[in-house]
Amino acid sequence: MLTEIDQLEVHVIVNDELDPISPSPNPAVQVASRFMGIPLSPLDSNTERGGAQMEMRMDNICCAAHGISLLLIATKGDQKHHFLFDAGPEGAVWERNTSRLRTEVGKIEHVALSHYHRDHSGGLTRAIELIAQNTGKGGKGPVVDVHPNRPAYRGVQADRPISLEADPSFEELEAAGARLLKSHQPHTALDDFFLISGEIPRETSYEDGIYGGLRYNEDTKQWEEDTLIMEERYVMCNLKGKGLVVFTGCGHAGIVNTCRDAIKLGNGSPLYCVVGGYHLADADDTKLHATMADLKKMEPKVLLAGHCTGWRFKCLIARELPNCMVPCFSGSKYTL
Repeated sequence: MLTEIDQLEVHVIVNDELDPISPSPNPAVQVASRFMGIPLSPLDSNTERGGAQMEMRMDNICCAAHGISLLLIATKGDQKHHFLFDAGPEGAVWERNTSRLRTEVGKIEHVALSHYHRDHSGGLTRAIELIAQNTGKGGKGPVVDVHPNRPAYRGVQADRPISLEADPSFEELEAAGARLLKSHQPHTALDDFFLISGEIPRETSYEDGIYGGLRYNEDTKQWEEDTLIMEERYVMCNLKGKGLVVFTGCGHAGIVNTCRDAIKLGNGSPLYCVVGGYHLADADDTKLHATMADLKKMEPKVLLAGHCTGWRFKCLIARELPNCMVPCFSGSKYTL
């Protein structure tokens, strides 16, 4: 059973897009705009700039990258927990952006990987190292929550197979300081503030995974079809007075399948918000409109769409559910 939390902050450490200027179009979601979310640097006391004491530096602005990493800070009363969902495509991006955001990485207690694709796992090893170095617990790292079924390599089918980079191995994660938790079943973490799903049931006819997806079989030395990405998992919170907040890494299972499963596990709580990648960037119009029709039936109040959602579905959200749309930008903090 999920604990009802009082407040949830979503710190977008990595995402494909960046916009520190635009305000939130949804009054239910607070986000700094007009550059006011960028950390400021103090001016030298001997500098004379007409009374200005702080400087907005361009090297304090986060970088966008293909992938996603979300720091979730949940509060109930005087209790607070820090949870990291995915780590983006590479360690340098994660380290640079957390440094620029002044993120207190040592407070991160639990890390969950949505699935095995490098744009979600590539920064994981360096993130674990930085967390372990800053915990003040003698290098003791966070719990790192992964699905046990890790492929040797993933790939995509073109005229011949194209291999993707390998995801970090379990041994590499443990060497970085991770305390591994391997699970394919739904379970909660951090005083039941967060739920990590199991494998997501595939129910809709149109959410059919990733086009051309492959997995390398080390035993046969052959590539095998792997379009469904069955190990993908989501994370969920229950926000008091509002409902379920669902975090999806890529949405290969389908955003409708994901949300339906979340509602089943949510014990009657309504769907409030869906954050992350919906994987509709390469979808055809039929799939886009079928997804929108079924998403509408679940009556979400906030759609914080990012990463692989694609501009066409974001435009569809803005047109069909204008009061729900909130773009997801790298370096921004959203308070729900």
